[in-house]
Amino acid sequence: MDAPATAGDDLLYSVTDGIARITFNRPQARNAMTFAMYERLAEICQDANADRSIKVLILTGAGDKAFASGTDIAQFRAFETPQDALDYEARIDRVFGTLESCRVPTIAAIAGACTGGGAGLAACCDLRIGAANARIGFPIARTLGNCLSMSNISRLTALLGPARTKDLIFTARLIEAPEALSLGLLNEVVPDVEALQARADDLARLLASHAPLTLEVTKEAVLRIRRTLSRDEGEDLILKAYMSADFREGMDAFLTKRKPVWRGT
Repeated sequence: MDAPATAGDDLLYSVTDGIARITFNRPQARNAMTFAMYERLAEICQDANADRSIKVLILTGAGDKAFASGTDIAQFRAFETPQDALDYEARIDRVFGTLESCRVPTIAAIAGACTGGGAGLAACCDLRIGAANARIGFPIARTLGNCLSMSNISRLTALLGPARTKDLIFTARLIEAPEALSLGLLNEVVPDVEALQARADDLARLLASHAPLTLEVTKEAVLRIRRTLSRDEGEDLILKAYMSADFREGMDAFLTKRKPVWRGT
């Protein structure tokens, strides 16, 4: 299952004046994440932890259609055993945890669809700015029939509260930018993609000018306050979803562009 971290042109990375920028660069696939892209993201976060010249990290998607639309569904075709499902969620937990605990402030600049794993990545960031066309959600209840990792559930519940987390997942709806702002999923909304990138740069420069240790310890303190479920506490839930006939049905329906028929098995 493990893939080498050779994301290549699918994930672009640059650093200018202490501000690092990651661009998910698969606009033809709505910036869906491959395993190699996830691994490269984790490597960059680890590098930022060691490189004190990096002050801020911006995450964004190429084009105006999507920030990231989740994990590339084709990657799930290789799932055959219960261990495959556990390994996948372990990978996601590790990568997301590396992003969330990255030493430097992280900013998600979101335009278009921010769904599934893409929404999970955005939730790991410290600040989230959205263009007016941003749409955020976890539509898995109507698409794949799988589930979120325990850390993602913990993260969403901390951001939104239990009732709103269940509403978001149960209804499988994508939240438009104004509602996302009111719920705290977005910190601010700007008119379009051009304004989004300019605002992300301005905010990054502001954060880069502040005392880095103040930001670092505040970030760590907030992480310590929040209760995060461990993988062990949720393995039975992961297997119940990923090993189900419904998950296979969801994948096939998604890839063949038809409506899934759920059976609860």
